[in-house]
Amino acid sequence: MLIVFAGLPGTGKSTIARALAERLKATYLRIDSIEQALRACATLPAGVATEGYEVAYRVAEDNLRAGATVIADSVNPLAVTRDAWVAVAHRAAVPVVEV
Repeated sequence: MLIVFAGLPGTGKSTIARALAERLKATYLRIDSIEQALRACATLPAGVATEGYEVAYRVAEDNLRAGATVIADSVNPLAVTRDAWVAVAHRAAVPVVEV
């Protein structure tokens, strides 16, 4: 199963997503962490834009196909990003829950 948390910064989504990941022993993917790692590399000429989400989609799909439950934690502000998470779940043939 793919569980996608979305919401504005500071609303508690990361706290809840992390606690749920621990309880379910799920793979926890936090977009902020991925984006910070990409920024730290300083190799993207235009900075970090969609790359964090793209990395997370691929890692999520790999883990879903391996049988893991995945919890994604991000602001997820656009319909295109929300649709992309649903597409990841469909490709991996697992249910998706958006929170």
